[in-house]
Amino acid sequence: MNRLGPIGIFDSGIGGTSIWKEIYALMPNEDTLYLADSKHAPYGTKSAEQIIELCKKNTEYLIQHGCKIIVVACNTATTNAIEYLRANYELPFIGIEPAIKPAALQTKTNNIGILATKGTLSSALFSTTQSTFASDVNVIEIVGEGLVPLIESGNLNNPILIDLLTAYLNPMLTANIDYLVLGCSHYPYLLPIIKEIIPSHITVVDSGLAVAKQTKHILESNNLLNNNNNPTLRFLTNADDLALGNVLLDYKASIIIERIDF
Repeated sequence: MNRLGPIGIFDSGIGGTSIWKEIYALMPNEDTLYLADSKHAPYGTKSAEQIIELCKKNTEYLIQHGCKIIVVACNTATTNAIEYLRANYELPFIGIEPAIKPAALQTKTNNIGILATKGTLSSALFSTTQSTFASDVNVIEIVGEGLVPLIESGNLNNPILIDLLTAYLNPMLTANIDYLVLGCSHYPYLLPIIKEIIPSHITVVDSGLAVAKQTKHILESNNLLNNNNNPTLRFLTNADDLALGNVLLDYKASIIIERIDF
């Protein structure tokens, strides 16, 4: 693996940019190559076999472009395909799983909520994680059906999105949760709306910072950290790049966004 290669990141769309932001904040001297497979979003409604095939395609594209490590910035992709990817490709993979462990360890009401895709909640890896860390906690699982396409559309003020999110969160509030786990990398972009719906005492947790720290740790352990004073920050999408550009407005002067046939 080439120390000068970029950190590869892929997701079913724009959601993984929430992970990219944490990685960039922690390692601003690293080149990054982000692949948004928005044409096939959402992954959460697909079968495990379909998800693995899409992850293979994404992985091989990033490898062909010299990536030294790949961050699977999608909960559904991680929970369904990370074991396959690690077994079949030589470079390191970093996955993203719902942050059940910290929520289960810190809850005071013994009730935590998790909002995730069907693909994540139905996966064997999620089941194992939940039984390991939250077997004695009441976990209210809600499938956020329809949220990812609405986020991908770029209109976060869509009344349909707000109504859906309210309907998904209400059972958790009724159950007296004190921690809400966001189990999809798209969902941090809903935080402003979520905070208007839930009481202030409920802590919202996601996996972004933990993923960034683990990525840095693996790069350090393998002597792969770079120190580029002028890093290349590329974002590739196989769909409309408007939504991708909207979530990256704060970085507009530094990044490159390209639409590709993929």
